[in-house]
Amino acid sequence: MKIRFLFLVLLFSKLLSAQQDVDTSIQTIVDDDPVLAMIDSMMATGYFESLGFNDNVNELNVYNYHKDSVPSFDSATYATRFKELNVNSPFSLVYNNHITGYINLYAKRRKKTTAKMLGLAPIYFPLFEENLDKYNLPLELKYLPIVESALNPKAKSRVGATGLWQFMYRTGKMYGLEVTSYYDERSDIYKSTDAACQYLKKLHSMYNDWDLALAAYNCGPGNVNKAIRRAGGKTSYWEIRAFLPRETRGYVPAFMAVNYIMNYAAEHNIYPVVPDVACFKTDTVGVADHISFAQISEALDIPLEYIEYLNPTYKQNFIPNSGKANTLCLPVEKIGDFLANEEAIYARKTTQDIKDSIAVAQNKVIAPSNHGDAIVYTVKSGDVLGKIANRYHCRVSQIKDWNNLHSDRLSIGQKLYLYAKPSYAVQNKKKAEVEREKVQDKNATDGKHIYYTIQQGDNLWDIANKYEGVSVEQLQELNKDVDFKNLKLGTKIKIKSIG
Repeated sequence: MKIRFLFLVLLFSKLLSAQQDVDTSIQTIVDDDPVLAMIDSMMATGYFESLGFNDNVNELNVYNYHKDSVPSFDSATYATRFKELNVNSPFSLVYNNHITGYINLYAKRRKKTTAKMLGLAPIYFPLFEENLDKYNLPLELKYLPIVESALNPKAKSRVGATGLWQFMYRTGKMYGLEVTSYYDERSDIYKSTDAACQYLKKLHSMYNDWDLALAAYNCGPGNVNKAIRRAGGKTSYWEIRAFLPRETRGYVPAFMAVNYIMNYAAEHNIYPVVPDVACFKTDTVGVADHISFAQISEALDIPLEYIEYLNPTYKQNFIPNSGKANTLCLPVEKIGDFLANEEAIYARKTTQDIKDSIAVAQNKVIAPSNHGDAIVYTVKSGDVLGKIANRYHCRVSQIKDWNNLHSDRLSIGQKLYLYAKPSYAVQNKKKAEVEREKVQDKNATDGKHIYYTIQQGDNLWDIANKYEGVSVEQLQELNKDVDFKNLKLGTKIKIKSIG
């Protein structure tokens, strides 16, 4: 009887201890946790707010969750999902209490940030996957920049690691990433991704274990080798984890948690919040002379923040005339405008240049640049600078400059002067609406067909693209009597049948 009682006491104690371990591990994500600190530092830069994110939750909410619902799952559910992920992965994607804390970090505490990273994923992941496949590396590594930089190509850590893949200066140089006063190839999404693949492949060849390769990517092979020695020669990440630097102890669990949350985001009521920059295609053009982003912004009417986003390699918002083939990334529809006005753009003085020159001539203090008429915004309960910047498609730093603010604190009723332009996507949407109205003005109908009147410069391809569901072949079939090789102005052609 006593033996049975003692056994029950020991069993209960073990269960209680296990429960305490779970609770303790979940609470390890404290305010100074390196991963949490990285996420929050990225948010503090105003990077996400400057991109103008939009969501379509109603279309993606397949589980019919309430908007503010934060689902929770038991350990068995997590274990089953990790087992499914692990089947097709060379990583040891096992569920344990260390990982739970980081799942909660991405799925609960920083849920909104995770949604924005999901929105950025279609922009970056195809590039990552292409390079990973080139080097025959696991595709799961595409999630690593989420842990490293929250998908911010201009991210910079407190110790100087830079870019999506957070290369230190020396490591970047080893893999051909140049850094000068004007540009930093660690922020070049193409070159840094290729370099990261080379480095990860080398690390894996050293350990023949992806968990250890990840740990070495974070803290360096030297620290991993020390941990292995201190663990008595053991080579499992979980066995040497206690001997690794504090940041690396959370790094690998965070990577596994990100793998999970990116695959089960909808189950956690998290959906992509898509940035405006995803709404247009881009292309690159060679730059023949030095030029500032401000010159490009004013000449082509593109928000400065979008030029910065599309060209993260340049450190000072300036492209130098360095004698090498410098390139500029722009929305496709702006490439022609740039090429047609290239010399004038190089010679252009910006509005701020002119103001600064006048101020210097008059011995005046240079004031912050105010573009256009101000919007006067009254601060309401619950407002913060980041929220206001997101709403008006500008940066927190701009609002502070415009209003001579020295801190982020706001008072209810306080007046803020905002000089922000509408987002680029909004501008494009308005242009598209104007074009549609023009098309509608040229339309006519006889009750059976919709007709279009040929205008200057029209061709069959462009006409078909003006109408949803209309192809060149359909136009040719409907208008067999029309010579499309010799279209004449004013000719009416059938577009499609009505009904």
